[in-house]
Parts: sequence; structure tokens; C-alpha cells
Amino acid sequence: MEYIIVGAGLSGCVIAEQLAENPDNHILLIDKKKHIGGTCFDFYNDDGILVHKYGPHIFNTADREVWDYVNRFTEFYEYYHRVLGYVDGELVPIPFNLKSIRKLFPEEMAARLTEKLLEKYGYNTKVPILELDRQDDADLKWLSEYVYEKVFFHYTVKQWGQRPDEVGGRAMARIPVFVSTDDRYFQNAYQGVPKYGYTKMMMEMISSPNISILLGTDYHSILRRIEEDHTIRFLDREFNGKVIFTACLDGLFDYRLGELPYRSLDFQFQTLDEESHQPVATVNYPCNYGFTRITEFKKLTFQKHPKTTIMKEFSLAYDYRDDKHDPLYPIPKTANEELYRSYREEALKYKQLVLAGRLADYKYFTMAETIENALRIAKELKSSS
Repeated sequence: MEYIIVGAGLSGCVIAEQLAENPDNHILLIDKKKHIGGTCFDFYNDDGILVHKYGPHIFNTADREVWDYVNRFTEFYEYYHRVLGYVDGELVPIPFNLKSIRKLFPEEMAARLTEKLLEKYGYNTKVPILELDRQDDADLKWLSEYVYEKVFFHYTVKQWGQRPDEVGGRAMARIPVFVSTDDRYFQNAYQGVPKYGYTKMMMEMISSPNISILLGTDYHSILRRIEEDHTIRFLDREFNGKVIFTACLDGLFDYRLGELPYRSLDFQFQTLDEESHQPVATVNYPCNYGFTRITEFKKLTFQKHPKTTIMKEFSLAYDYRDDKHDPLYPIPKTANEELYRSYREEALKYKQLVLAGRLADYKYFTMAETIENALRIAKELKSSS
């Protein structure tokens, strides 16, 4: 069986690896970028420091099958991500928790808030701020408003270019106050970063001789949709295999129904002549400055180096005509989801076409969710071939 996979990101690499287990399968993996790995791509910069090109990636999952899968291709450092936020002149744990309360508020007030949270919700619980806002208790209601304003509201405006109510209420409903002193950003059972980087991990995934890789290639130059019979031609020849598509779905149909909106990021890297710049790998700036966060990569990768590289992230709207930025975050609004469903209906008319991944599904996936989804799709493809 022949397969063409559009996109050599995590979805494409996992599906390619799975399909290549059958020696009779031949897979062509193509990508417009000049590297594999999609947004998980990492590399050593000119100073020899390993950096993540598209922002920090921390692997975490509660799924043992997914954890066992990635460990087939690399060893992992055990790493627990801790994020601090610059709030009212202090660096405090994010998500907001009991340590944050103690750091920001006067001792008596912090003790009162802590006591009320523990009495109402118990220890080690995550309470959405909407739940706090519904309470008759004035202190809990005030805490909800404080976290919304200081941690969420301005960060959302910077990240999404819209107010929280314009993005949609679902995001706000999930903002937690963590009634705990556990300041890990994730609480999943399996967490870490690959010892030799994500790019090397994915190179191991696609090392099969059954997989051919074509980089720096726009899929439009080799694939063509035929509207009349809903088939796909490869190099203007009949192609009877499957096309696994992981790119933006509106681009496949030449944006004829409209553009699917995404947010993108501008990454500004700086190497500093110092061993350490900040106390943790990621510091968020919800209210101050134009950037949303600063990442210091050595705190993620455990690399020893006399210098350190940091990266500031500036959020911006994505425009497919701008080849300097990438579509990173689907914008969760009802109108956008309806437009995506219209494109998906068009895609389903092409029996050769299989959609996979964050862009093709217009849905935010973590790395673990991306792998879980890709393994499911690969299993379905193998069972139907």
C-alpha cells in the first residue's frame, strides 16, 4: 500500500512509523518546512545551546501506552514543569495555588483565604474561578475576581487578541485555583523531556527504509484535487493510495469558504553571557510587557553551558500569506468551528483523504493527545488495508 503523509510533524511521524511496520507499505512524508518535527522541532543554536524553535515543549501524559510508545525512541529526563507568573511585582506559582496566596497577600488575609478554601473544597482540589465567583462568601468571590484580573484577563487579551468573553466562556470555566501547595504545572503520572531532543526522537521514529522524506516541498506542487470525481492525483498521475493530511484544511480547498482563524507567535531569542537568567524554565507575564512569557531552555534540557538562551513570545494573528509565521492555535469560537465543519464535509467526499492532527482537525492537542490520536488513526488504516 502507498501512503503520502502531508506534514512531518508529530502526527505525521507517528503515523508513518506505525504504517512502516508493514514491509509492504511505502510511505512518502512531505513537509513545507526544511526540517521534520513541526512545532516540536528543536536544534542547537550558534552558541551550542539546545532550544525549542516554536516554544517550550514538555511531554506529559496519564496514558501509560503513550508513555511507553515515546520511550521506544528515546530516553527521557524526569522533569516537572513549574511556571511562575509576574503578578503585582512578585513571581508566584501558576496555576494560582496556596503558595501564590501566601506570597501575594498579607499573612492574616492569606490564612483566612486558605482556611476557607480548605474548608469548602478540601486539599489537592482544582476549583474553577467561576465556581468561586458563585459563592456568597465575599472573600472567595474577591479571590475569583483577583485571579481573573491578574492572571487571566490581560494574558488572554495578549495571547488571543480578544477579551475572554469574545474568545468564549469555556476557557474561563477551566481557570483553576489549585487548593494545594503542589506547584507543578502538570499533575500527570508521566512527565519529562527527551534527553537528546524532540527532533532526534522523531528521526528515530521515521528511520525505517520504507519511509521516504521530502522536505522544503509545498504539497500543492505535487498533489492535486480533482473535483469531478473527488480523487487526488500525485505528480499529475493517478494515485490509488491514501493521503494523510495534517496541514490546514482551508488551505487544501484554496480558502474558498473563508479563512480559518489561528493565532501565531513571534519568537525572539537571546543568548546571555550568564549561567542562569530566571528561577524556572517559564515565567509568564500576564499584565506587564508586550510578551506573554519568557522561557529559559537550559532549565528544561539540563544542559550545562556557561551561557544561557532565553526566548520571549509575542502573540499575533496568523495570515497564511505571511510565510514567516505559523498557524499555532485554532481560535475556539462557534463561528470558526462551524466553518471548519463545512470544510470537513468537503474533505469527507475524498475517500483517499485522512485528516489527522491539530491543524487538520482544527483542535488544540497536547503532544500526548496528538500521539494518542495518531496511533488510533494508524490502527484504523492498518485494519482497513
